[in-house]
Amino acid sequence: MKRVLMIAYHFPPMVGSSGVQRTLRFAQYLSEFGWQALVLTTHPRAYEQTGDDLLSEIPASTHVSRVFALDTARHLSLWGRYPDWLARPDRWASWQFAAIREGMRLIRQFQPEAIWSTYPIATAHVIGHALAARSGLPWIADFRDPMAQDGYPPNPRTWQAFKRIEERVFGQATLCTFTTHSAADLYRQRYPNSPVRIEILENGYDESAFAAAEQDRTSDLPLNPGQLTLLHSGIVYPDERDPGPLFTALSRLTDRNRLKLRFRAPVHEDLLRRLAAAHGLGDQIEILPALPYEHALAEMLRADGLLILQAANCNEQIPAKLYEYLRAHKPILALTEPHGDTGRQLAAAGIDAITPLNDATAIAALLARFIQHPSLGTLPDSVAIASCSRRERTRQLAGYLDQLQ
Repeated sequence: MKRVLMIAYHFPPMVGSSGVQRTLRFAQYLSEFGWQALVLTTHPRAYEQTGDDLLSEIPASTHVSRVFALDTARHLSLWGRYPDWLARPDRWASWQFAAIREGMRLIRQFQPEAIWSTYPIATAHVIGHALAARSGLPWIADFRDPMAQDGYPPNPRTWQAFKRIEERVFGQATLCTFTTHSAADLYRQRYPNSPVRIEILENGYDESAFAAAEQDRTSDLPLNPGQLTLLHSGIVYPDERDPGPLFTALSRLTDRNRLKLRFRAPVHEDLLRRLAAAHGLGDQIEILPALPYEHALAEMLRADGLLILQAANCNEQIPAKLYEYLRAHKPILALTEPHGDTGRQLAAAGIDAITPLNDATAIAALLARFIQHPSLGTLPDSVAIASCSRRERTRQLAGYLDQLQ
């Protein structure tokens, strides 16, 4: 069986990011398509939160190397402060030193046919570049989303570091993959003379995890009997997923007592509590901690509706949880630009409950419609759901790997 060396910061036992699912499921399913994964990741100390629930899903045949890495913000700060250069290109920059040494050892021992690295931790591409340059192996750089963008990262020196990494990637990689067509088009325009191929490799959902979640004996019970519960599962970013207009919209509804907004593992809990207090919505808002993955899926299955928050500055991105929302086959309300990639993806799945995140008036109208008719324009098409499984995405990745030979 052919082997691929996979470089990924996001890997079990880390919790709190959908990126864990991307690498884990690729590693899990690649053997079905003729490839064995070798995973090069960080020591668990580098993760802010860990959990054991996904460790058992790492295939026994997958060799996992966990190497020294520190989180600059937690391990190298004094009184909550640290020099910027210690966290450039990201807070886990220290990972590269042990990872490059271990990566070369793995290449000598296992003789993989290819290298794969995945962003959004930019240091993964630093490692991938070094190993590809030293070994001569073909390299797939999985960007997922754009790196250096207008105004992001906000620190100019970090932005320059991201741009340098991009340029090195496009000077060394064989293939670059993105999760959306807009992101891929952006990089085709940015590097028109690069010989690097650019392809789409979307996120997806894992059917086996949903099958387990559906065995939960409570999966058919409502989250809040007598009320409609609209669930946002995952991080609420203050800028990219600004919930302010949503709270304004909810406060304007005369029948808002029929609706609960549940935020599961939003990270920025204080922001949500301040907004709830400012708008007098204490009875309508639930803020709850992270759950093990299958329990989080079971919660999606029990919700009356699922909520997407995404600002216009993320029009070239699709949140990974969107695919899990589709598989849950529950009503979806999307507060995002209709012409962005997320909006277009949902429209293609038959959903028209889409309105910009910054338009409180339109959001209020959408919430009012949902309260009266929860399924109106909110349920995804079954054909769209079937095409989005992680197994199918892995088949696609294996095809790209085969083309490198």
